[in-house]
Amino acid sequence: MKNRFISDLQPNEMVTTYFLVQSKEVRLRKTGEPYLSMILSDRTGQLEAKKWEDIDQIVDTFDRDDFVKVHGLVQNYRERPQMTIQRLRLAEDSEVELADYLPHTAKNIDEMFATLRTAVDEIGNPHLKQLLQSFLDDPEIASRLKKAPAAKSLHHAFVGGLLEHVLSLLNLARLAVQNYDYVDLDLVKTGIVLHDIGKIHELTYGRTFGYSSEGQLLGHITIGLRMLDQKCALLPDFPPRLKLLVEHLILSHHGQYAFGSPKLPMFPEAVMLHYLDDLDSKLESMRAYVASDKQDLEDWTRYNPSLERSLLKKEQFLRVTREQQESSITTRVGGSLNREPEANLGSVAPSETRRPPAKPMSLFGERLQSAIKEGDEDL
Repeated sequence: MKNRFISDLQPNEMVTTYFLVQSKEVRLRKTGEPYLSMILSDRTGQLEAKKWEDIDQIVDTFDRDDFVKVHGLVQNYRERPQMTIQRLRLAEDSEVELADYLPHTAKNIDEMFATLRTAVDEIGNPHLKQLLQSFLDDPEIASRLKKAPAAKSLHHAFVGGLLEHVLSLLNLARLAVQNYDYVDLDLVKTGIVLHDIGKIHELTYGRTFGYSSEGQLLGHITIGLRMLDQKCALLPDFPPRLKLLVEHLILSHHGQYAFGSPKLPMFPEAVMLHYLDDLDSKLESMRAYVASDKQDLEDWTRYNPSLERSLLKKEQFLRVTREQQESSITTRVGGSLNREPEANLGSVAPSETRRPPAKPMSLFGERLQSAIKEGDEDL
């Protein structure tokens, strides 16, 4: 069984444990000799790994999506952990627990699904309520929805991620519509539940997250429209114009042509759906990327290609600032004895370095000082 996770690994640590193979590639060194380059994973993250010697003995014994047991040295390379593998073998399924290898929502999935059902039951429009209930009452859809990630890697990329994303959007929508009394909350909620429903078939989420052939060929927007059409066919009284609005919500939720939307949002509920979806996905992407960054001494993460920027590790940045402030205050609490040394002062006494030269005292000042001294003597 797995005893060490990627998030626990330390530089210069020799490790023997199990991993899932995310990718495997034979490459050539500058000398022309082959080596094995891999991405290994568990539920806490991914790890680059190299095997430099004896490639021919193991290269055909395992493949992508296999579990392997490895023994190797973890070191930092270009500010990222990397393992140099010394020994590797294919692991049997009985040696591993699947839950150790796929990231999983920290929330209770059954409770989240029950919350989603309640939100659907609260919808006032009978046609939209019946439509969404037909999705949630479908055993296959319900089973897949409880497991599916919201994306392969960009955001909510964990078991139960799609369900968590949908509930987060529902909470945001309840708040947002309070500011816009002309927005139909029932319609927004319908778009939220259905905008990514095609991902339950677009993505694969057995041992690893990937794309199905259907997902590669069609994409989740097209798959979602097909699922909507199939459900509406079983609801003969569903208003055709209302169906058009729901179709548009699915088609336009990416917001821009460049982001894969066949159409731009063309009514308020579609605009709200797009911006709430974009907000929730980007914030979760930022949270996960900062949490996975291993550069403990840096205030900034590595460059994030999807967000097109590096991210500030805010908590670390503020913690260092507070520590500096506390350290600075401590050095001053004890007065001149604890003050930080000042450069280039020679043999001048510390007290003299902090006081400006004395100005000549006026006649009035001399008399005032004399009167004060006489008063002190009387006391």
